[in-house]
Amino acid sequence: MRLVFFGTPQFAVPTLQTLIDRPDVEVVAVVTQPDKRRGRGQGLDPSPVKAIAVEAGIEVWQPARIKRDEATLAKLRDTQADAFVVVAYGQILSQEILDMPRLGCVNGHGSLLPEYRGAAPIQWCLHDGAIETGITTMLMDAGMDTGAMLLKRSRSIGLLENAWELMAGLADDTAALMVETLHGLDRGDLTPESQDNDRATYASLIKKDDYQLDWAQSAIAIHNKIRGFYPNGMTTFRGQTLKIKATAPIGQSWQDQLPAELAVLSPEIPETAKPGEIVTVVKNIGPIVMTGDGLLLLREVQLSGKKAASGWDFANGTRLAIGELLGVS
Repeated sequence: MRLVFFGTPQFAVPTLQTLIDRPDVEVVAVVTQPDKRRGRGQGLDPSPVKAIAVEAGIEVWQPARIKRDEATLAKLRDTQADAFVVVAYGQILSQEILDMPRLGCVNGHGSLLPEYRGAAPIQWCLHDGAIETGITTMLMDAGMDTGAMLLKRSRSIGLLENAWELMAGLADDTAALMVETLHGLDRGDLTPESQDNDRATYASLIKKDDYQLDWAQSAIAIHNKIRGFYPNGMTTFRGQTLKIKATAPIGQSWQDQLPAELAVLSPEIPETAKPGEIVTVVKNIGPIVMTGDGLLLLREVQLSGKKAASGWDFANGTRLAIGELLGVS
């Protein structure tokens, strides 16, 4: 089977590598986003997908705007590919491109469609407190993740799982499901299923303002935001920016989902405690913060200009005092 692979970030790498390694598949070209300038030296940094393709000796194309790049469009037509495989590419494909391959353009999307269409499905499902998610393969159309569905694979989400951890598992699931999907299409065994648009939800691009934490929200809402937008949940501490990288909601409601050393924690809440207030520091574990509803343990944080630290090391290093407030400018 002749394929062209479209993808850019690390999430797409397991699928590309799996296809490269299969003897029954030939990846004839890879399309990825242009190299980005990173770091102080502003050197050009290739995408993770490009790095894998170059290592495998596969031709790489990097159009800035694929729909208008006549040279790339001509090369895509010349491949006579059976399918274009798309995983987190980052550009919208025109109808002209969608119509090129014999089997169509097959996308691996990080949600159980029609839920969480859009750019950040994994992050937003965690933000919303979902307990299950998965991967959907679909035949792409001109809409945003609106194409007919082919196969799905679901997985449960742990209470302490963050976006990077969930993404790694779903990336591997995408690779396995894509192989199954391509062979099913080639054999004619799959019946595309239209999506129910009335059930559709959307996962928009994450903006910088989304990272800000509001301690008046409930402990579970703040926890879900921190793990969903990992590692960028932000508050303030003593006038400095403090990233909150890992937390755990504390209380009876979460005991059966927490490690034993956290499940037993049941600190008393002062009647006068305010949202964002440090109510206690548990030895060898870390500080516990009052929220608008419930308590939240700080498991890992990063103070501006410092390395990430455990909650306990942070409390010791800053000589954290009971009653101090987070989120105060």
